[in-house]
Amino acid sequence: MYILGIDPGTGRTGWGVIKVEEGNKITYVAHGCIITTLDDLMHNRLKILHEELSYIIKTHTPVSMVVEQIFFGGNARTAISVSQARGVILLTGAQNNLPTHEYTPISVKKLISGSGKAEKKDMQLIVRELLNLTDDVLSFSAKDHAFDDAADALAIAINHAWREIGYVPTDMRVLVATDLKREKKEQAAILKKEKEKQGSGSPRILVKKKKVKKKK
Repeated sequence: MYILGIDPGTGRTGWGVIKVEEGNKITYVAHGCIITTLDDLMHNRLKILHEELSYIIKTHTPVSMVVEQIFFGGNARTAISVSQARGVILLTGAQNNLPTHEYTPISVKKLISGSGKAEKKDMQLIVRELLNLTDDVLSFSAKDHAFDDAADALAIAINHAWREIGYVPTDMRVLVATDLKREKKEQAAILKKEKEKQGSGSPRILVKKKKVKKKK
């Protein structure tokens, strides 16, 4: 079966297709990036995204589509823009009768790398290693701009494939378990520090003690 992974964005939408073969073997099929220009009108950019994604779906005929969930802390404009792109992506999947699944970046990182705090470059290297690909196919250099965005899409596709077939390499299970324990300790340490800061940050009332003269 073929799985299509999507890393949503208005300007750049990374995509990657993998194939799950007999014996739980996962192989690389294709990757790329749908690019729209900033100076174009938003409805035109979304139209391009819809048309190109529809072409990718018809070309590779995936059985399911997996989309990364995006969270933004403070940039409302970026959040709205990406949300619009996500809406078009989800609609395109529905129009093609594709079951769609969503995962958070942290959950994908934990399953693929064993750490929810894995850096982007680390994830790219892991994805390339898991798919047994060389630098000629997936390169981080200027000759392959698409991979920088498509690596996340390939990662989320692998993540879904593992969950779907109920298979994760044993060493990955050990890494995930170890990482969860480590993160719990780190979280506990962070909470402890925050409590200490709150305690130290509270106003202190200094009381001057009057000196009591001793009677002679």
